Amino acid sequence: MTDAAFMQRALDLARRGRGWVNPNPLVGAVVVRDGKIVGEGFHPRLGEAHAEVFALREAGEKARGATIYVTLEPCNHWGRTPPCTQAIIDAGIRHVVAATWDANPLTAEQSRKTLEAAGVTLSVGLLEADARRLNEPFFHFMRTRRPFVVMKTAMTMDGKIATPSGHSQWISGEVSREHVHELRATYAGVMVGIGTVLADDPSLTCRLPDAHAPARIVVDPRAETPPDAKLFADPSPVLLAIAPHADPARRRALEARGAQLLEVPLGANGRHLDLDALMAMLGEQGLDSILLEGGGGLNASALRAGIVTKVVTFIAPKLLAGDGIPPTHGPAFATMDQALPLRDLSCYPSGPDIRLEAYLDGPAG
Repeated sequence: MTDAAFMQRALDLARRGRGWVNPNPLVGAVVVRDGKIVGEGFHPRLGEAHAEVFALREAGEKARGATIYVTLEPCNHWGRTPPCTQAIIDAGIRHVVAATWDANPLTAEQSRKTLEAAGVTLSVGLLEADARRLNEPFFHFMRTRRPFVVMKTAMTMDGKIATPSGHSQWISGEVSREHVHELRATYAGVMVGIGTVLADDPSLTCRLPDAHAPARIVVDPRAETPPDAKLFADPSPVLLAIAPHADPARRRALEARGAQLLEVPLGANGRHLDLDALMAMLGEQGLDSILLEGGGGLNASALRAGIVTKVVTFIAPKLLAGDGIPPTHGPAFATMDQALPLRDLSCYPSGPDIRLEAYLDGPAG
């Protein structure tokens, strides 16, 4: 196996912690001696041991004189767990290969001094682009202290997310819908508008077995979410973003159902909530990533507010051949030069559909 193959194995291991480690990064590690893997590990859950510790435990005495490949610079500070640099030194590792530097200012580029003082060499940059893409929410959150927001839509080839009556089940195929649940399992929260809740009464849960359950966030200025909504049938958190003037009786009824109410100021137009302020509130609660599954109005507001970083669009081989609901709704930009540019476009097959992914400001970090 090559160095790249060992690092790819570490990246594959890291993905096993998706959803469970937020707002920590996904990290995988492999210990290699004489060209063979002798220990593997990944960070499984927030507060538990880091990937390096699990890999070193499995390697045991075989770690002495070995090389450890890790997808992120080893932490160099005390947090919920001890510093991984010390665990590496104590295990007798000779060389550390890290895919990329850590973005956490408590560690960022500080591990080299600690490791080299103990006679351990460090090289950084192997499969760096892959490692940064894997942890794009983490790098974004470290830089901005706001969630990494992914706007997900599913549309027909003529650009409609629903019929004029609002019927949308199902535009995309089974493979695409399965991928949406993988996204829900990955990100810290799922966000919709009150219109979606009133029209569809969704649960917004992840249906994959043994998967992380995201927080459910509803942009609900007037606190109109029904107390008997399906959202409350699942124990994962429900956060309702409401306006300061929301009805007190409705507030009390929703709090009695276990909802956490976030009072968000109105934006400059005085009609809609300030979505940037909402992102700041969610960031303060440690929500590092949001899957936006909004209707056209909320999607357009999110784009205009500048809170969306990534767009994931499923396009189904269907045509409504007439009027329908578009993925964004509201006043459009006046000229094409005002249109929001998308970068780093990727295209993937998704059963009979295709999946497009792109960034509004380039890859995070």
